[in-house]
Amino acid sequence: MDQTITMRAGERYRRRMMRNSLFVGGAILLLVLAIGVDVGVGPGWYTPAEVLTALLFPQDVAPKLAIIVWDVRLPVAVMAVLIGAMLGIAGAQMQTILHNPLADPFTLGISSAASFGAALAIALGIGLWPAGGNVFIALNAFLFALGTSLVLFMFTRMRGVTVETFVLVGIALFFTFNALLAFIQYQSSEAQLQQIIFWMMGSLARASWTKIAVCLVLLALVVPLCWARNAMMTALAMGDDRAASLGVPVARLRLEMLACISLLAATATAFVGTIGFVGLVGPHIARMLVGEDQRHFIPVSAAAGAVILSVSSTASKAITPGVIYPIGIITALVGVPFFLSLVISIRRETWR
Repeated sequence: MDQTITMRAGERYRRRMMRNSLFVGGAILLLVLAIGVDVGVGPGWYTPAEVLTALLFPQDVAPKLAIIVWDVRLPVAVMAVLIGAMLGIAGAQMQTILHNPLADPFTLGISSAASFGAALAIALGIGLWPAGGNVFIALNAFLFALGTSLVLFMFTRMRGVTVETFVLVGIALFFTFNALLAFIQYQSSEAQLQQIIFWMMGSLARASWTKIAVCLVLLALVVPLCWARNAMMTALAMGDDRAASLGVPVARLRLEMLACISLLAATATAFVGTIGFVGLVGPHIARMLVGEDQRHFIPVSAAAGAVILSVSSTASKAITPGVIYPIGIITALVGVPFFLSLVISIRRETWR
């Protein structure tokens, strides 16, 4: 009898693993398709055959098409995928370490800190690092976001700090930086205010191969670290007490993952501005498909975030011919209804 139960459990486990692996493969295929569509859509639309030929054999197509595909659209499409993956991973890890399905990379005020840093650079020319132009703005945003993360790290070292208290501190930082940002906006000139607002809306227009290389290096460093802690993060998803009983160093693990989240979110915000809801929606799609097993949850969260941002990039160019809308507007329009449905579903579960 016991052997039969064990065999059935093993069979169910194998089927679940096979199903989750298929979801991962399907997400990758969907992502490749989304990239192709994103490259083809724009002021001048190109067929999939033209895009594929330009990508594989650029010497066989018109120079104009090769330049548009390789120098204009492909960096934007690749940047959308990488930023979406970074936000998806950061959101998945944050929801796990905070045991909060409504958490995303911006819950701790990291995005607000980056926006404030960019606003200082745009309006007052005040920065934490000497540089010029757009590099100055991006680097200032990154340093302010990273500085906020260091403050949070120091806070985690205090005794008696719970997850709930940690979230409240993040919310306090969020409102603090938003108030300071409003103060900067109020004193800015019309031109400066327009630049600040455009940066806060989020845009992939500043994509470049240099920024893509930085994102790839960061993902190459962070993803293996997260992958090596898959088992511990899966245990942590069951609760701190359960994870501790299994020998998981909960405090150290939460601190390590917070460092990864901060690097991913700060870099993404510094490069493309404020883009919300991707880190919230992506992990929830992954959770509905593959559950909390980190071996599949993290890859599908990354793929879901990448697909969401890639599709949003396509939509930002396709809504109005000749006009490219800030991508943060598109993700907000998609994310707000999902967020409200999530809040309602959690409320129903609470009242059952």
